[in-house]
Amino acid sequence: MSGKRRIVIAEDHTILREGLRALLISDPEFDVVGEAEDGLEAVKSVQQLKPDLVIMDLSMPRMNGVGAIREIKRVAPDTKIVVLTVHRNEEYILASFQAGSDGYVLKYASHDELVSAIRTVLKGQPYLSPAVSAIVLEAFLDGQKGQSCQSPCRTLTSREMEVLKLIAEGYKNKQIADLLGISVKTVERHRANLMKKLDLHSGAALTAFAMEKGLICTEQRL
Repeated sequence: MSGKRRIVIAEDHTILREGLRALLISDPEFDVVGEAEDGLEAVKSVQQLKPDLVIMDLSMPRMNGVGAIREIKRVAPDTKIVVLTVHRNEEYILASFQAGSDGYVLKYASHDELVSAIRTVLKGQPYLSPAVSAIVLEAFLDGQKGQSCQSPCRTLTSREMEVLKLIAEGYKNKQIADLLGISVKTVERHRANLMKKLDLHSGAALTAFAMEKGLICTEQRL
């Protein structure tokens, strides 16, 4: 298997993960050396297997994709990451690249596009799906987007975004603390900061905000 590029697939849906594996191992350039069902497992897999590239879903249990990207780049900065997601809005795109992603591909893309994205980032070049490029361009060209860039959501840290997502998914403070490896008091502080920054005053309001911003929705589980 010398010369093959080592890949880890981080995707919480078994059927999608198995489909990706089948597509990739059919290409003589690639070797799928590991799989992960959530963000924490993805980070551990990278530490243990030292792959050349990770295909990363954004909507996963425990640690989400953006958090996993950041951790992977911290522990293995040379590992390339291609996001493969249903999320089209610019907040997810920018958050992914700010965390360290090297490429961004929509799950609606063809197999050929995904392979092209993988080859591109393995060469050290960034890849942005054409469909996503159009969305990002529109965001910059649309005058009203200037106001959205100043929206409260932009003021949240990556950890606050993780806590917000878990609150919206129904997890309690102790569960969130266990999932993220932090103390309950730290979770409570993040919750208070979220309410202050977003000017929201209940868990229900935080959940509604998360749904509005696409942090949780029925589509994200596809």
